[in-house]
Amino acid sequence: MKTLFGAALAALALFTVAVAEDTKRADKDAKDIDQDFSYKACAAGLAEVNLGRIAAKHASDKKVKEFGQKMVDDHEKANKELIDLANKKNLKLASRMDAEHDKLSDKLAKLSGSDFDREYMAGQVKDHEEAVALFEKQAKDGKDKDLKGWADKKLPTLRDHLKMAKEINDKLGKGKGK
Repeated sequence: MKTLFGAALAALALFTVAVAEDTKRADKDAKDIDQDFSYKACAAGLAEVNLGRIAAKHASDKKVKEFGQKMVDDHEKANKELIDLANKKNLKLASRMDAEHDKLSDKLAKLSGSDFDREYMAGQVKDHEEAVALFEKQAKDGKDKDLKGWADKKLPTLRDHLKMAKEINDKLGKGKGK
């Protein structure tokens, strides 16, 4: 009887360890989802600010200049909110925009006039399509309720940016006979 009781205790101990390990793994996976979102959202936000500053100064089309400044204003505010939230949640954020946006920035620096405007706006359509998808995924699948709520709260603004970017991009294309 003692051996049966001892075996049962050993099995219970192993089960408890297994459940604890599964819980740790699930917590890590949840943290990874939120960490990945935070890092990508921050890098994208930094790119919007940096590229927006370039557009606000160098675009030839008035609507492109205004859009660039709007990106600076809106994304600086969102970046500050994300930094505050990430600091509370102990999440690591990007310190600069990603390599893809570095290349785009270099490319834009070599362009002027309508070539600059079209390249910047085409990039803005692509970037905001990606941002909307990223934020929708976080709002749906994120694990941290505060981060999920923040992502959901930012979606209407990102969708509005995407709509504006598409409209401006379409008008620029039509001006070129496309």
